[in-house]
Amino acid sequence: MSSSRFPGVSFRYVGDSGKDETINQILSIANSYREPVVLRLSFSALDKNHHFLPKVKVSTVFGSDHGNLVARHGYSYDILRFSGPGEHEVEDVHVTVHQVLPADSPPSGTKEVTTQALDSTGHDVSKFTRFSQVRLTNTNDMPTAVRVVYIVWDQPAQGDTQQAVEVTPVGGLTLVPAQGTAIVKVTGAAAAAVARSSGGPAVSIKAFQSH
Repeated sequence: MSSSRFPGVSFRYVGDSGKDETINQILSIANSYREPVVLRLSFSALDKNHHFLPKVKVSTVFGSDHGNLVARHGYSYDILRFSGPGEHEVEDVHVTVHQVLPADSPPSGTKEVTTQALDSTGHDVSKFTRFSQVRLTNTNDMPTAVRVVYIVWDQPAQGDTQQAVEVTPVGGLTLVPAQGTAIVKVTGAAAAAVARSSGGPAVSIKAFQSH
């Protein structure tokens, strides 16, 4: 649901797509404006009867609730997090759009920038092990500015959706060249998070367009 003040953006929440190895609690964002935009959103959790769950706090992984995510023309997404009494009863969300601004980052293509964990010598390693660098790959024909996060997921009970329990930024804003790659070093809080969660069953390294 989107605000009528900003008809160029609309949203769809999918708690569980039913497909294996897919992220839960996805907010799909459709941007029909010709250029990428910066969104500032807020959310209200709804149960299966579309009644509000006032004690459930909704936050995001990529930052569409505080203007950190750039929504490219076409489709992009954020990942929602729920906390508080009733968090496992969420079936949908009401989205309020507070602001839509032209992005000050360069236009980007439609393909996501992908991530690969690397060891200190630059060799590919599993994201489930300790790693010290992340290689970003951009297959679009134009550069893309992204931020990277290391996500630790919970192990939900059967019937509950999986959600992020820890989100740690890796590096800062990085411009990945067109048809090229960039390397982000894993230091500070990110290195501590990787050391703490390496060998665990459910982690992700995600890049998202930002500014």
